[in-house]
Amino acid sequence: KGMALSQRILFPPEKICMDWQQRQRPGAGLLNLGNTCYINVILQCLTYTPPLANYLLSHEHSQSCQQQGFCMMCLMEVHISKVLHSSASAILPGAVLRDLKFIGEEFEYGRQENAYEFLHCALNAMQRACLCASRNMDISSQETTIVHQIFGGFMRSRVTCLNCQAVTDSYKAFLDVSLDISAASSLTTVLEDSVTPKELDLNECFKCSKCKKKVAASKRITIHQAPRVLTLCLERVDQWTGKKISKFVDYPEYLDLRPYMSDTAGEPLLCSLYAIVVHSGDTCLEGHFLCYTKASNGLWYKMDDESVDRCDAPTVLRQQAYLLFYAR
Repeated sequence: KGMALSQRILFPPEKICMDWQQRQRPGAGLLNLGNTCYINVILQCLTYTPPLANYLLSHEHSQSCQQQGFCMMCLMEVHISKVLHSSASAILPGAVLRDLKFIGEEFEYGRQENAYEFLHCALNAMQRACLCASRNMDISSQETTIVHQIFGGFMRSRVTCLNCQAVTDSYKAFLDVSLDISAASSLTTVLEDSVTPKELDLNECFKCSKCKKKVAASKRITIHQAPRVLTLCLERVDQWTGKKISKFVDYPEYLDLRPYMSDTAGEPLLCSLYAIVVHSGDTCLEGHFLCYTKASNGLWYKMDDESVDRCDAPTVLRQQAYLLFYAR
């Protein structure tokens, strides 16, 4: 309601399979060629995203891809297949390192970068690859690719006039969500705060279409359409000092999104944690990234570059998480 309808559906959502179609031990670790841990953790988290892996292992994309040169979807298809089917304990993600500049112009081989920035650029590069054969398409249709059908959701921003109570809604698509944790001790308190109505600053004067004048107003942002895979960044850079926020923020293994939706009535919208990224180090500009992912056999593993070691859920839930991946 209130959102533009897509003229075309590029990938039918009913074709998405959220459960692993092949169950096996975890695949290979990834070699670090010097400051490439930020790439390795995101590649591993994407490799163990069941609907993405299912789709790419089917080779459906490469069989119909018409892109000349670099294609992030073809690159990920080869990479995921190599990781999950390799008999080696660790492999080199050579193609990703070779094409780093195509994934994000800001990345420089050999320089320490941010894992969240790499995730953001990787998802956008995959989205561009899905649109290469679909020129001059309306925005709503562009948001029906396999990438958006898996990672994409919609936020609703509702501004309420405090004079006449008239509401104005706007919608925005997202592939990942960044959260301010500076004043929070748990993920649920961060999410509760993010959906709490905030009175607009007088400098942000809102002109009410009903009152025909600038008025006091409140704004509330909610998840209008939940993604199948929710990717959250717990922002660990202090906006004022630039220092790292090195505190534990409690996060659950199972998260109900219903309280944070535009429509809070109805069945719970349960998501299950399947991957996290952890940053170790005193500042966000240096240090090391590692991740914990749940393999297709349902077991958790600590993935630290080339090493892949079995661990348990309580260990995963005790980490100072930076990125959280939840699947519906």
